[in-house]
Order: sequence, then C-alpha cells, then structure tokens
Amino acid sequence: MPQPSAQVTAAEISRIAGVTRATVSNWRRRHDDFPAPSGGTESSPLYDLVDVQAWLGARGHATTADPAEELRTTLRLRQPGGDLTGNLLPLVLAAAQCTPEERAALAGLSDPSLLVRAEGASADVADLVPGAEAVRFAGEDIDVLRALLRCVQDDGTGEAALAVLAERELEDGAVGGTYRTPAPLAELMARLVPGPCERVLDPACGSGSLLTAAARRSTGAGALYGQDSVPVQAQRSAVSLLLAAPEADITVRLGDSLRSDAFADLTVDAVLCNPPYGDRDWGHDELAYDSRWAYGVPPRAESELAWIQHALAHLVPGGHAVLLLPPATASRASGRRVRMDLVRSGAVRAVIALPPGAAAPLHVGLQIWVLQRPEPAGPERKSVLFVDTAEAAGAGDRAKAASATGSRGARSAALDWPSLTEVALRQWAAFTDAPDAFTDEPGTARAVPVVDLLDELVDLTPARHVRASRTDIAPADLARETEDVRSRLIAGAASLGRAARSADWQAAGPAPREWRTATAADLARGGALTLLRTAPESREAAVDASTATLPVLTGPDIARGTAPSGAPGSLRTDSAPVIAPGDVVVRAIAGGTGAMARVADEADAGALLGPQIHLFRPDPARLDPWFLAGFLGSAENIAAASTGSTILHVSPGRLRVPLLPLEEQRRYGEAFRRVHTLRAEAARATALADETAHLLAGGLTGGGLIPSLPSPPAKDDKPSRAESA
Repeated sequence: MPQPSAQVTAAEISRIAGVTRATVSNWRRRHDDFPAPSGGTESSPLYDLVDVQAWLGARGHATTADPAEELRTTLRLRQPGGDLTGNLLPLVLAAAQCTPEERAALAGLSDPSLLVRAEGASADVADLVPGAEAVRFAGEDIDVLRALLRCVQDDGTGEAALAVLAERELEDGAVGGTYRTPAPLAELMARLVPGPCERVLDPACGSGSLLTAAARRSTGAGALYGQDSVPVQAQRSAVSLLLAAPEADITVRLGDSLRSDAFADLTVDAVLCNPPYGDRDWGHDELAYDSRWAYGVPPRAESELAWIQHALAHLVPGGHAVLLLPPATASRASGRRVRMDLVRSGAVRAVIALPPGAAAPLHVGLQIWVLQRPEPAGPERKSVLFVDTAEAAGAGDRAKAASATGSRGARSAALDWPSLTEVALRQWAAFTDAPDAFTDEPGTARAVPVVDLLDELVDLTPARHVRASRTDIAPADLARETEDVRSRLIAGAASLGRAARSADWQAAGPAPREWRTATAADLARGGALTLLRTAPESREAAVDASTATLPVLTGPDIARGTAPSGAPGSLRTDSAPVIAPGDVVVRAIAGGTGAMARVADEADAGALLGPQIHLFRPDPARLDPWFLAGFLGSAENIAAASTGSTILHVSPGRLRVPLLPLEEQRRYGEAFRRVHTLRAEAARATALADETAHLLAGGLTGGGLIPSLPSPPAKDDKPSRAESA
C-alpha cells in the first residue's frame, strides 16, 4: 500500500507558491478543484504536498520558491528512513568548499554520476563531522541532492542549507528549546572577552554561532572546542565552523557537557555559552560531589549556576567566560548562596541586561554575565559592573511592542543593535581599564562595591542597581530640560494632527480589488528595477578609504524612520552600494515594529547600504518609488516572501508588485507617502511623550520638581454658587 506524501500548512503553501496567505485563502474559497485538507484540524488544516504541487503547477506557480524552500519541500516529499540529515550535512561542507565553477559542473552531471560524486565527497569529509559516516545514496535521494546543491549555489556559504537540514531533523526528533543565538548578540558576547582568545570553548555550542563570532575576533588560527547533546546541532556546528574558520583547529563533540564532559582536562582562554534554561534534569543527584562546584552545589532548580561553574572550571586563571542567562539567575532565592560565593571571590565581573527580543525566549529580557576565574595572589576585585542596555539604547519599549505582534522571527533584528552594542562595550571597557575609578552613568551603568551586594538577597539584577536618579541635576536645569521636551511634544502633536487629517481613500466596491502581479525578480529581469545588496561582512573586510567615513543605513533606521546612523565597522565598503534619492530600501529581516520599507530621500543620499537591507532602484519611467515601497513593504507581501523558523529572512526576488499604469502608480504612491509621514510623525510624538513623562516622573520622585501651587483667583472674580455654599 503506497504511503501518503508529506503534508503542508497554508502558510507553507504561500511560501512555496510565492504568494500571500490571503491569496491561499482566496484559492480555497473560489476554486472547487483546490486540494481538500488531508489532515490537521478545521482551524489549522494540512494538505497533501503532491496534490498541492500538481494544482500549483497547472497554474504556473510551481517554481517561485527560493532554493532553501525547494530543499525544505523536497525533504518533506522524501519518506522517512535512515539518517538522511546526518548523511547530508557533510555534503554541505563538501559543496560549500567547491568553487562556483565546480558547483556548476556538479549540477550538470547525470544522476548516476552525481550519486557517485556525492558518495565520494561524503567519505572525504565524514570524519570531520561528529557522528557522520560515509554512506551510499540511492536513486530516490537524487532530488534531495540536487535541491541541496542548488541551495548551496544560491547563497555560496552553505548556511541556508545547514539551517534547513537542522530544522528538519529537530522537527522529526521533537527536540525543543534549541534556538540559534542571533549574530549581533554572538558578536557582542565575543567582543566582551578582553584581550586575545586563541582557545575558546562553548559547552552548549548549538549551531556554532558563538564560536564563529570568536573565530572572527581571533588574530591567528586558534583552537575552537564545542560540545552539544543534540546530534544534529553538534554536526551543524562542526560544519559551520569548518566553513567559517577553515584555518582554526576545530573539535566538536557529542554529549551532555554537565554529565559527560568531553573536555574534562581542558582549560581555555575564554568560554562563550548560551546554555539551556530551566532544566531540572541536569544531573543534580549524580553530580552532587563534582569537583567543578567550587562555589557551592547548584540547587536542583538552578541549572544555570551549574553552567556558570562548569565554565569557570575550564578557564585558565584570569580567563573570561561570557554566558547568556535568564534574569531569574540573578535573583532567585534558591541560588543566593552560590551567587554570594561567586561575588565574594570576584568571579562575577559584570551583569548586562538586554531588552526583550534580543534572543529566544523573545518575551524575556535576558542577561549577559561576564565572569573571570580568580588568579592566585591576583588583584582584589572590589566591585561588579551593572549595565542596563534596554534603557540606554532605547530598545526596550520597541521590543515589548514587537512581542505583541506575535512575530517569532525578527524581533531581535528590530532592536537597535549598534547602539546597544556600543553602550555595553563602552561601559565594559571603561570598567576594565580602571574599575576603582569608574564613573557611574545614572540609568545605564553603575559599579557596585562587592560588600554592598552581599546582603540577604544577593540580587544581581542590573535594573535594581542602575535605576536612574535625577537628584544630581539642579532643579532649575531640570525644569528647563523638561519644558524644552514638552514644547517639542506640543509641536510634534500638532504635526501628527495635520498628518492624520488626510483622508484620501475610498471603498473599492463590494469586493477587494484584484490585479495581476509580477515578482521583483521578474521586474529586475525586465529592466524595470535593479536589485542591490551589500556583501556580507568578512573577517578581513576590504575598506575603501573614500567611503570609510560615510554613514551606514541600518535596519533600525528604516524601522524608526531616522537618518542613517550606522558606522562602516567591518562593512565591505569597497562593495557596499551608495544610496541615491528615489531608491527603495527594504529590511531583510521580517518582524518587529515600524516600517519595513521606505523611499530614500536627500538625508539618505550618499550613505552606504548596511547589511541585512535590500535596495531596489526603480526605473522612474516605469515604476513610481513610493508605489513600489508601499507594496514591497506590505505585511502580507513580506510574510509570503520570508523563510526561516527563528529569524525570518526576506527573499527580495519573491516580493510581488501589481502591474499598473504609471499614472495610477503615482496616485497609490502619493497615498503611501502620506501613510509613511503619518507613521513617522506618530513615532516622533510617542518618543517625545515618553521622554516628557520620564523627565516629569523622575523629577517629581527625585525632588527636583514639585507640583505647582493652584493659581489664586483674580480680585474681581466672584465665587460661584457652589463655592459660596
């Protein structure tokens, strides 16, 4: 009896066809021959993938998915059997190490020849991937192999293929709680390690993000060590590191680091780790007398404190560990004694609070703990640095608002990572240079004496220690500052009112308007627009002196509607496009709050295009820029063109644009321009209202401001009848 094919959701159908979910809903209602659900529930039906592909193919929608989506679909079509993902991961390494010409030659091979080459490549690199073995591929695997090759050809790095394979394996294995550390956060954590870090360990390496960030910081080849308890994560990490740092000495092991430490005798310069949270089955009973617990046996509910001590045990004296931990680790009563010994010994150097949305779980404001292994007869560490980046970078409210949208993917990308990173590194650098002379910054950073932390709570929550105080500002200066912000708020509210008075719209009729559309890729092939993007950052970025000082447009700039605020940093300025007025810029990471797209104006002109941004340069004789920006940035269009599980990447070529005459485009464009103005004025007024309220509340509670006395009535005023009574 033949087995049924894989099943897909309506959202997956939209990605396969390159349309919005609303379009899929319309197909279901309007076309009697649309495949009937083959599973799922009434509210969340599942459809037979083969039937869906046949239906789409009859209507010309079968080939609009990008290579990553095609690989995902092909894997779904293949029936379970054998460790397919484990067999394919080494092939990603082999394909990514080929030149583009070699990959093109592989794509041209016949099916039997490609199977032979795949088996040979698997044998060549299998010993580099933990748990992988040389295998023989069957004829039924050829579609998967070709889809894998196309996916690697598309991005050139193999990362997209790695993500799809890991996602498939984790889905089949029902493994929960595995999340990739966002690249900006991994970069920040790696940069918090002072000095050289030639030997780095991540005992819960996951996809290898932290070790990859450490490799980018290393000046030499270095040595990278990783361990993970999930087989596909350990394998993915090994492949990713071999691609990102081929010159490094890479060792990745499979296993539970707490119960079965694969590097028991290893000491390193630095440990970077984003460990699993809230794990009560971490081995409390069998590890009760473990030698790693130099600061006390971690309570059963405090697995995070076990990971902290595991990291410290692997450091050379004076080495640093940087861990990403949940906020409860800093304050939970059960961990008080261990925290006390960690603080008293000087092992805790800094705790940095991140805004919600920085990493999964996205609704929680996680913390970065910076630790240092005490040195025998080393300097006395008299204080601990606390930094609150949520308030300093102005990102907390945006992330909280983003969490209400229900988007899983890109809330971390919506944060102002450049500002957040700058605040954290600046405060940490100042503290490490002169801990005893560190100058506190109210509301952002404070160095707290160790003796002040050793109370009955030993609460290491940054917000508790850096809470802003306005008592150091003269009352007259505070009053002038508050009045200035209030005046700007009044002007901003007036501008918002003017923007809101525009009502240039009307009902389309009894049913929504429909139109023919084309993908951005089709429009680019036809010459109606040009697609541009900045090359990925590299360890040795080529910097053009003529552009090294130009500002860089970032994703948060588009979301907030502000001028370019980024710095070139490690951007490849030799290949970064220079923005011109009329260009349409779209954020490459979906989700979060604020606009997804906008038209570049004179303030943007001359800036460099930052990473994770797509630039569409329209032919003004064929496309109106604001018309293009309005449809490219629509929520449904972005959703249909996005792929990924934790972070949603926008595929620019899949975004769709209606085919309308230029005159009609201009009418839509003017409407979209007014919508953009309304959004920008609303964001400005909201920010000014928050700032005014913050100054007033802080001034009143800090004693710098007092409520005004009621005005006395004028002499000729007669009391009202109620006042007389």
